[in-house]
Amino acid sequence: MGLLIVNPLASGVTEARVEEVAAALGDVEVRRTERRGHATDLAREAAGAEPVYVFSGDGGFNEVLNGIDAQTPVGFVPGGGANVLARALGLPRDPVQAARRLVEGRTRRISLGRVNGRRFGFAAGIGLDAEAVRRVDARGRSPERGRAGNLRFAWELTRLLAERRGRFDAALQIAGHGPAAFALVANTDPYTYAGLLPVHVAPAARFELGLDLVAPRAVRPLALPRYLGYVFLGRGQARASDIVYGHDLDRIEIRCHRPLPLQVDGEDLGDVEEAVFEAEREAALVLV
Repeated sequence: MGLLIVNPLASGVTEARVEEVAAALGDVEVRRTERRGHATDLAREAAGAEPVYVFSGDGGFNEVLNGIDAQTPVGFVPGGGANVLARALGLPRDPVQAARRLVEGRTRRISLGRVNGRRFGFAAGIGLDAEAVRRVDARGRSPERGRAGNLRFAWELTRLLAERRGRFDAALQIAGHGPAAFALVANTDPYTYAGLLPVHVAPAARFELGLDLVAPRAVRPLALPRYLGYVFLGRGQARASDIVYGHDLDRIEIRCHRPLPLQVDGEDLGDVEEAVFEAEREAALVLV
């Protein structure tokens, strides 16, 4: 028997949908999360189950990745506002259709990232994007609507750029690379989504490889159009002298000039002064 872990507070999860998803998956035990970190505990308890499914948003997906072992197949049923991980794996956005795909049993082994001991599936960041995540969280969530989605994230990011007048000075030091304004670490492409639009921070990043690092040394108003063209269109990248870029890395060490926010898979982990990112190659067996 498989296990279906459900986050009842995710924006796309309803009791009716839980029943539909469970029916599509077949012989599964349904367990609902009751607190932050509960999905991690449930995934740890399920070691050896065949397989583990999670019906949630990216926060619940992240929790399961932090509890799952390397041999248990795990399937992500999109139940949140963004569902970046499930979309990046090529799964349907409709949860019932995704469940029907997962039950076919096709698997793919992927690498994961880890920062200060916390795993992530698709992206992590220090500074700018983590501050936007924090602002989204500050708006709260409700049982009816869950957490605000990726369009709200894009809006908060736009507000941050406007408040800073498009100017970001060096705020951290990357070992072996020097100073940067903020750091984005990708485990795949796209980095995230703004509604239907993919955000291509590190176009060469792949689930089967190590981590990619993108960190502007500084950002100025006149450079913003170039950066935004790169992020949303995948072209117009800044000059190599303006940006730190690393591909297929195993380790990234960062020291902040002051405490800065850290996010993983859209989850705020609080402020940090130091961060060590590591690639865990072939760490998870996912259903696709």
